[in-house]
Amino acid sequence: MIRPVEARAFDCVKFIFIRSGSAVLFSEFGERLARANDVVVLAPNTMCGSHPEGAITTTTIYADLDYLIDQAFWQHSAVLADRHHAREFIATQFPDPAQIIRFGAERMCAVLPWLDQLVELSMEGATSDHFFRMQANLAAVLNALSPFFRSGGPEPNHIAGWGRPSLPRARRFRPVRCEASTIRKLLEEDPSLRWSLNQLAAEVHLSPSQAHRVFLDAYGKTPLAYQALLRIQKMADLLRGSDLSVQDIANTVGWRDRSHAARMFRRLVGASPRRYRQLLSSRGR
Repeated sequence: MIRPVEARAFDCVKFIFIRSGSAVLFSEFGERLARANDVVVLAPNTMCGSHPEGAITTTTIYADLDYLIDQAFWQHSAVLADRHHAREFIATQFPDPAQIIRFGAERMCAVLPWLDQLVELSMEGATSDHFFRMQANLAAVLNALSPFFRSGGPEPNHIAGWGRPSLPRARRFRPVRCEASTIRKLLEEDPSLRWSLNQLAAEVHLSPSQAHRVFLDAYGKTPLAYQALLRIQKMADLLRGSDLSVQDIANTVGWRDRSHAARMFRRLVGASPRRYRQLLSSRGR
């Protein structure tokens, strides 16, 4: 890979293993250099893009958050009450939504065979014959990463909730309510519309407080916070693919105040709109 990658947020935990080369990453930690033998860890709902410094080779694991919560629950079942408790426990081990782990050449060399096996098995398709081999390889990789996760912190029964919830994932292993799904579709159809919580609630025949709770339970994020993320993603698309000014782009996605739009963009992407456009100006050349 030699081209810049625009900022995107994914509904999963991403483990990006940098096998060779380097890149400037822009995310919630701002701009930071990631180089060979580093591992970038991104929580769900965390925007991140990159500008390679020449060629770079990576292997990325996309891990379902519920899967990781389940693994943490069984690993620490002696002290965790349930899977919701396990989610809070994970938050103490990984408090930041975006991190660069200085993994080192020796550890990277050790995990490369497991990563290659995962890639090979994934390309062959998700079949039951591969299930335990994939589980074994993933477990080996996670075990190699575990020393870099925070080992201290409060005991599980005193952990506060994760301040950076993920989206969009059903919580507590129960179906998403149809009202939450409807609100999500309304927001995604046109993120620039100026929805209020009262209006969204009326569309699904709930009170504002009920609509807020139902959506938060389903997707881990409030409706208006989710809309803000959609707008930021649209801004990133327009900054990359058009010559519109930042003011015009802000207006297009639904924000009248250019400064507010720029602050929101920098907070989630880690770079100002202008800087983001500069970083991606070489894309496609």
